[in-house]
Amino acid sequence: MPVARQSAQFDSRLKALLQQIYPGENLATLRREVVAAFWPEGTGYRSRARQPGHSLWDETDTLVITYGNTLVDGQHKPLDLLRDFLNRYLRGVVKGVHILPFFPFTSDDGFAVTDYRVVNSQLGDWSDVQRIGEEFRLMSDLVLNHVSSMSYWFTEYRQGHAPYDRFFVEASPDADLSDVVRPRTSPLLREVDTAQGRKHVWCTFSHDQIDLDFRNPEVLLEFLRIMRLHIENGVRIIRLDAVAFIWKEIGTSCIHLPQTHAIVRLMRLLCDYAEERVVLLTETNVPNAENLSYFGNRNEAHMIYNFSLPPLLLHALLSGTSVHLNHWLMRMPPAQLGCAYLNFSASHDGIGVRGAEGLLSGEEMGQMIKTVQNFGGLVSMRALSDGSEKPYELNITYFDALKGTIGKGEDGLQIDRFLCSQTIIMSLEGVPAFYIHSLLATHNDHAGVEKTGVKRAINRHRWDYPSLRTLLDDPESVNAQVLAEMKRRIAIRMAQKAFHPNATQFTMQLGPEIFGLWRQSPARDQSIFALHNVTDAVVEVPHISINLIDGEDWYDLLSGEKIDLSRPNLRFAPYQCRWISNRP
Repeated sequence: MPVARQSAQFDSRLKALLQQIYPGENLATLRREVVAAFWPEGTGYRSRARQPGHSLWDETDTLVITYGNTLVDGQHKPLDLLRDFLNRYLRGVVKGVHILPFFPFTSDDGFAVTDYRVVNSQLGDWSDVQRIGEEFRLMSDLVLNHVSSMSYWFTEYRQGHAPYDRFFVEASPDADLSDVVRPRTSPLLREVDTAQGRKHVWCTFSHDQIDLDFRNPEVLLEFLRIMRLHIENGVRIIRLDAVAFIWKEIGTSCIHLPQTHAIVRLMRLLCDYAEERVVLLTETNVPNAENLSYFGNRNEAHMIYNFSLPPLLLHALLSGTSVHLNHWLMRMPPAQLGCAYLNFSASHDGIGVRGAEGLLSGEEMGQMIKTVQNFGGLVSMRALSDGSEKPYELNITYFDALKGTIGKGEDGLQIDRFLCSQTIIMSLEGVPAFYIHSLLATHNDHAGVEKTGVKRAINRHRWDYPSLRTLLDDPESVNAQVLAEMKRRIAIRMAQKAFHPNATQFTMQLGPEIFGLWRQSPARDQSIFALHNVTDAVVEVPHISINLIDGEDWYDLLSGEKIDLSRPNLRFAPYQCRWISNRP
């Protein structure tokens, strides 16, 4: 792509970012290499940046998160089974699918990649990925912090072969690394033998996941080529996995460093000039204020995960009070122009609790953890600088995490409680995303944990597809009931302009029992009062406290009933949700 055809604005912004990230490099040469990496010959691009706005998503957008092999039958390619499931059960209510890493790997269920350029043959091939991308908005992972210890890159590094001899972060075991923020408890450095002698390489997550050195611009260029490969194969949402950790400097926390944010801005710049409508999503499981920083000044991620939501939502429904959920949401800024939140309750990693740090007290966190353990859950820890450990995530399916409540134990309200949690996700500002095991009401997979020795396996069950279809075709099964009601509520949501991801949102103060939001469509022609009873008791709310405009008809979109304003109170059954709108 000729340099002369790029706009002056693009050129100046790119040069400024490269100057910040790589001040010692030849910027003219590096600029040409960046452009060539992301736009190889024959690739289309925009001469002007896509203007910030809210046209990249709307109220019809919903995502399902799944592994490529969540559905198996021993005969067909798992990606073909996934495509069949998506079309058979989710067509028309789910527009996008996040297929978790579908590349060859050695551990961490795909997040220790051995080859970024081919699809894991046990799942299928690029043509299978492309077919799904033609029918659904496709999200993929750019696992850019680390690579498998068995990868070609790391093998070449150990043999001292260029350019890979400078691809990995080395450190002395005598260096002071006490300030480094850790998401795990394993030792940070791994000793390896190389052609240049014994080295110690950086391993943020595990000794099979060797951290890459982005201080070397060749590493960045390689990932820009991989981004282009994803885009050419139909990917339209790129998830930057563990991006907060990618830049290391001894003597710092090695998380959220300025160069990290500059790299995200550089990738955003390229995506905004891409001919394709590519959305950049950052995965940063950190406390709320740190997470919000990845919006930048409307120039970093298009989307960020709402990482505080899963633990706060869980606490509200286990404790029967929305106080902390309300307090958090009142302090959350609306997403900036051209940006949006991704709302979720569960993911393949379980329920991260770092997002609740500073929002829940130690006692409240302890009560929630104990309750989850009573429901069959496990807890993963992370190491602190003083050598102690702290909870990092709860390993449990979100469905089983809501079997009962704190202090009371299990009850018969699990389905209602769970549906309330997912309805709240649908109500919030942002795009809702549902882990496939939430849609399927999957129980804890203790056998998977015992087989693999990995706690996260509890939430990564592999369904025998014929058996699953039998359950989903039986309206009496819990799985079919949950999926059917989830689809019904998602379909209702899709028809409401007031649920546009960037529609106006205000948090209502209706007491701790009711978590309430007011949403208004961008055109201001629809209002929705999204009200959710987070308790196991009947609750009544005075009509006057909701401020419904007298003389106008109001409807509960979820139940289909017209609200009778002659009655003084609005009644909520345990965990009942109401979407009250001035449009039926």
